[in-house]
Amino acid sequence: MDHFISTADFREEELDALIDHAGRMKRKIESPSLAGKNLILLFFNPSLRTRTSFEFAMQQLGGNTVTLNTGGDTWKLEDREGVVMDGNAAEHITDAARVLGRYADAIGIRVFAGGESWEIDRKDPVLGAFVREAGVPIINMESSLYHPNQALGDIMTVKEHFGRDVRGLPITITWANHPNPLPMAVADSILLASCRFGLDVRLVRPEGYDLDEGVMDRARKLVKESKGSIRVTDNIKEGFTGSRVIYAKSWGSIRFYGDKAKEKEHRKKLGDWIVDEEKMALTDNGKFMHCLPVRRNVVVTDSVLDGKSSIVYDEAENRLHAQKAVLCRLLEG
Repeated sequence: MDHFISTADFREEELDALIDHAGRMKRKIESPSLAGKNLILLFFNPSLRTRTSFEFAMQQLGGNTVTLNTGGDTWKLEDREGVVMDGNAAEHITDAARVLGRYADAIGIRVFAGGESWEIDRKDPVLGAFVREAGVPIINMESSLYHPNQALGDIMTVKEHFGRDVRGLPITITWANHPNPLPMAVADSILLASCRFGLDVRLVRPEGYDLDEGVMDRARKLVKESKGSIRVTDNIKEGFTGSRVIYAKSWGSIRFYGDKAKEKEHRKKLGDWIVDEEKMALTDNGKFMHCLPVRRNVVVTDSVLDGKSSIVYDEAENRLHAQKAVLCRLLEG
């Protein structure tokens, strides 16, 4: 395991091994040590769960962590190749990656999509630069395309509630309304992880909110290998009926990418895309999941989020344990 960029890069057995290891550490059956190992966490964007869970994960494993916020307590970094650096950025990302790789045993990177050009963002240029230049394992803490640690914690949570073999389990990944266009990484990642484990995936979204076609092609390939299923629909009732897991997430439209004002106007028509008790009643005693943070009474009603079907806090806790397993896999030995 050289890097942890997307769960789709790994076989089901490899991911299961990580989840099993995470479960043993959660139950305190195993207490591995990463004493003497150094982790750098580099954030281009805000964080609450990711930063906290990674810092505590490394601390509990006995290692050391340095957390940096680019442009805040570091120089602003330039990521374009061949550019004349006469603007605001004081350091090129190539130089930063090479230097940080000399200090750390692994580097975690969080860098959201820029929101101006999907053709640029979908290439994950910042993450790619660190993979090429740092010379140490890179952990994707959320990029334009993927949020693998979230997805690993999500599947761990699903298995805790439904059993080790979740093949064929109906899961609904549903778009939800939000005031702003958000990254697609979480939706991409729970989709790919669900397809890798052979779940019955229903991707429910309004017209114009399809995910990246490259991600969808990857999902179809995974679901064929796992003998799961996937269907895409804009029919909420069809997508929710009989489902066991409702995973809500908002994301931006590729159709409107780079034009936030136009998309915001379009979203005014989509206020009924909220997870409420009426929609949850269509499920088969379905559990509600969300990566957090969540806009209450926009994405999901209070009654669902705080109700007995909600497992969002189990999901958030499992980020800590899943990430400890990833760190051990990358850094032990």
